Amino acid sequence: MEISNQSHNLPVKDRRVDALGNLNSLPDELICRILDYLAPRDIARLACVSSVMYIFCNEEPLWMSLCLQKVNGPLQYKGSWKNSTLHLENLRNEYIDYCRKPLQFDGFSSLFLYRRLYRCHTTLDGFSFDDGNVERQTELSAEQFHREYDGNKPVLLTGLADLWPARSAWTIDKLLLNYGDTAFKISQRTPRKISMKFKDYVSYMKQQHDEDPLYIFDDKFGESAPGLLKDYNVPQIFQDDLFDVLDRDSRPPFRWLIIGPERSGASWHVDPSLSSAWNTLLCGRKRWALYPPGRVPLGVTVHVNDEDGDVNIDTPSSMQWWLDFYPLLADEDKPIECTQLPGETIFVPSGWWHCVLNLETTVAVTQNFVNSRNFEFVCLDMAPGYPHKGVCRAGLLALDEGSLENIEKNMSYEKDNFSYPDLTRKEKRLRILKSQESENHKGTANGASKSYNLGKQNLFYDINFLATFLDRERDHYTSPWSSGNCIGPPEMREWLSKLWVGNPEMRELIWKGACLALNAEKWLECLRKICFFHNLPFPNDDEKLPVGMGSNPVYVMDGYVVKIVVEGGLESSIYSLGTELEFYNTLCEVNSPLKNYIPNVLASGILHLENGSCKIDSWNGKEVPDVIGKCCLFPEKGTGDVFPFGVRSKKLFEYRKARSPEYEPHSSAGSTSIWPYLITKRCKGKIFAQLRDVLSREDVLNLASFLGEQLRNLHSLPYPSFSDSTVSIVEQNKEFSFASGMDAEFVSKRSDIPAEWEIFARTLSRKKKDVSRRLNKWGDPIPKTLIEKVDGYLPDDFLKLLSLYKEKGTKSICKPWSWIHSDIMDDNIYMEPHYVSCSNGITALTHNSSVNGHNIDEGKSWHPNYILDFSDLSIGQCSFFI
Repeated sequence: MEISNQSHNLPVKDRRVDALGNLNSLPDELICRILDYLAPRDIARLACVSSVMYIFCNEEPLWMSLCLQKVNGPLQYKGSWKNSTLHLENLRNEYIDYCRKPLQFDGFSSLFLYRRLYRCHTTLDGFSFDDGNVERQTELSAEQFHREYDGNKPVLLTGLADLWPARSAWTIDKLLLNYGDTAFKISQRTPRKISMKFKDYVSYMKQQHDEDPLYIFDDKFGESAPGLLKDYNVPQIFQDDLFDVLDRDSRPPFRWLIIGPERSGASWHVDPSLSSAWNTLLCGRKRWALYPPGRVPLGVTVHVNDEDGDVNIDTPSSMQWWLDFYPLLADEDKPIECTQLPGETIFVPSGWWHCVLNLETTVAVTQNFVNSRNFEFVCLDMAPGYPHKGVCRAGLLALDEGSLENIEKNMSYEKDNFSYPDLTRKEKRLRILKSQESENHKGTANGASKSYNLGKQNLFYDINFLATFLDRERDHYTSPWSSGNCIGPPEMREWLSKLWVGNPEMRELIWKGACLALNAEKWLECLRKICFFHNLPFPNDDEKLPVGMGSNPVYVMDGYVVKIVVEGGLESSIYSLGTELEFYNTLCEVNSPLKNYIPNVLASGILHLENGSCKIDSWNGKEVPDVIGKCCLFPEKGTGDVFPFGVRSKKLFEYRKARSPEYEPHSSAGSTSIWPYLITKRCKGKIFAQLRDVLSREDVLNLASFLGEQLRNLHSLPYPSFSDSTVSIVEQNKEFSFASGMDAEFVSKRSDIPAEWEIFARTLSRKKKDVSRRLNKWGDPIPKTLIEKVDGYLPDDFLKLLSLYKEKGTKSICKPWSWIHSDIMDDNIYMEPHYVSCSNGITALTHNSSVNGHNIDEGKSWHPNYILDFSDLSIGQCSFFI
């Protein structure tokens, strides 16, 4: 027995050093992160290397990450994440069964793994949570809400959901009975779209032991389960939502069904586009923590992309934050807190940080909204640039030391009114670290204490103060659009335009928002200068905002349309207008029937600033304007065109851009204050986009016939050809040197390929090498899976697409070049109402688009009459144009 006891009491040797080798020097957390990047089969192989690696490779959080990276669509949980992943690998069942027998090892301990295991298996019913310090109100009038809370501070409201059918119908059991086979979207930290049938999700909830469990967060629940929309209604005090003017397909996601088990929740974040939100809990309990705008929570990192202003937030899970970070906070640094009970609705104001932890299985519904209180903040957040986005979320931590010094000199607010833990940070990556418990942190705690001085906080979250951080050098039309914005740039302009037309009583507010989001005041001033120069009437109140879905400011006024060409910067815009003017000239020279279906050009020119004052030079495209020459911007060499910035020069310019992956728009002194413009006659009728849902089948067929005929007229127009000398000049130009190896496949010019086709193929070849990046910049309209496979759809050599044939011993190409519109969208086609005969034989059409007093949109005939916007004109072969 003594021998046995002695052997039993011998210390167990630490197997870490021998099992990990050189990896022993890495923290366990880093090893786990590295494993996240491996494929499941590689993890399986690595598990055979050593006992400690076996332990790391069999951690459930690792297999959860691997599974979520692999699944794309419906998910079925197979009792564990490892089993779920192996099923996705299509392994035979006997292999999966064998993997269910874990090995046991002693001599290894890890505080990181232990803490994670604790967070995965802990229960919250034993934790003590007080009611918190968020104000509770039972009967709150709309007037009182807007006066005391809207835009100021959170509030918990009771009684708003008392009459909802959802109060009794939205329990797990009843939802399972009615919607068991309905698939709902699952929220998790993965870009992939994951869904689960509700019955499968309920099964998962009962089996899982995850630190950050999957939870249903579905913005499309109204489409997949429309009956749920009948079970609740938007409380009256939240019904004012300015996004309601957009169609359902155009407006951003705004309502979510939220279902999650104990330990699930939403980690620290600020709601999209600085909108406000309400959240009503139907069953279970939620714990909320909130900080006012600009007060980044401990453990959270804010990243702001300095190119497009995209905001990304690194944050621990809700469970990890409450267990690991919350205990580190001094009382004065703790967030505002509350425990939300069934039937209660919490209001979260614009810009407020918040984190939610489900204390038990919960069911809730939430909606984000934009009203008059947060409208300007939403517009500000969609403005181009990045400093203002960082300051809105992280306060003065978003600024470098130089910017802070400028603010301290210029701001009229008292310095003590700003409560930021560290005013000297230089990084654009913002992190609140444990070191902020130092004296520097303690001395500035007002912004995060439970008794926030909200009057001081509102001094910071002031729209005029935040607007000073806008980058005025960046413009809505020419700057990259953040993928984090809730809507795209055309949808934003459509939103502002609809608000402007439909809410005349709010125009002062809407104008402020438009000036923040798209610098509307600047473009309106440009428009007034153009109108004055050409003796045109100034825009009235209804016409002050630019319209259209394109990338240039367009103003539609009584009798005429002004387009200020800015897309792509000065160099691109001057080629764009030059090509458009050449095209209009060609139409008239050959007397093409197409000219009858294109708005007449009334004037064109270049607006520019000179010595602080605005000047305008008329320009018909037939020479190099002095103001352009002063910017050292000259047409491409070797063209010799009457139109120096016409389509031939444009094609060579596109080739030059394609050859330079890092091409930057022309930025010489003064070039940002030069704006080409075009004035055309206004068309009668409406654009196709407004009519597509009311057109008859006959109208659609007429439209197709019309487009076919006019495109044939377009493709029949003569175009300027390229000579071999043009290609030679391009090749000899040092700027197009082949020394870098680019376009190596074209170094030897083929004598049987016409010059224009060779340049065309070269341009496409270069664009192909950069196609994924360019498609990614377009954003949501193009699925990521298609972008990943796009190279497989494009030929290796575009010259192989040419059909060569011999005629009388000479090689020719059977595919001719032609003019290409390249942007025939539903907003570039105008249609007018067709005259109809009344029962008495009299044809009547009133000025307000009605026939004999009836709305003409309903069941009347519409005929296409104009094709618009030739800004993107090019020449090439239609079937190859990409």
